Amino acid sequence: MPRQPAPQPVRSVAGPAPSTSIDPAEVDRFGRLAARWWDERGPLATLHKLNPTRLGYIREQTARHFGRPPADPRPLRGLRVLDVGCGAGILSEPLARLGGRVTGLDPSADNLAVARDHARAAGLEIDYRAETVESLAESGDRFDLVLAMEVVEHVSDVAGFLAACGRLVADRGALVLATVNRTGRSFALAIVGAEWLLGWLPRGTHDWSRFVRPSEAARGLRQGGLVVRHTTGVVYDPLRDRFRLSPDPAVNYMLFATRP
Repeated sequence: MPRQPAPQPVRSVAGPAPSTSIDPAEVDRFGRLAARWWDERGPLATLHKLNPTRLGYIREQTARHFGRPPADPRPLRGLRVLDVGCGAGILSEPLARLGGRVTGLDPSADNLAVARDHARAAGLEIDYRAETVESLAESGDRFDLVLAMEVVEHVSDVAGFLAACGRLVADRGALVLATVNRTGRSFALAIVGAEWLLGWLPRGTHDWSRFVRPSEAARGLRQGGLVVRHTTGVVYDPLRDRFRLSPDPAVNYMLFATRP
């Protein structure tokens, strides 16, 4: 097995916060894929395959937290929803269909152009913005539900990013985060397997040293005033060719946090 790079600890946010946690190289990487974000068999096919599992978890946790019926077809009705790192909108659009008043943030102008065109064609009203989480948090704007799905592993300052996401959550609001754990198994499966051997993702999509452990995510969110209430693993089921929830968070995981 190839040697794993040394992990980089989550940096403290003591003192002045950075102006942005955006990594320009990552923005460029994903911006080059803008025209293929909605191609379910393209370079982002894995995200499309993850979407049903992500949405199921979001529905379940938010319905419980906001006191909505689990079978409600529009469980996000009336809630302000922020999709951080929205790309071209493959999660923002179903969130809007679930009733959310969705704002999508992404630093790539190319991704946002595709997102706006696709939402317009689908008849959906989504507020897409080229704004950072840090500047939005400083503005005082707050949301009932904040989503940070498969984005924290691509930022330059994990702790600062998580703290800003936490500050964006309104009183009695919630946050859902999805990312990849930093373990030996995640290196073997998410990088060697998914990128090098199977080609599910373009090579270089992930840097193992940037993966975030659940304890690190929880610590960063606490600096934004949030407490993690639930964590679940996400695993790939090769027999059914789909992702599902699992008690094992060693590779992919999601967590649900709220403001106490």
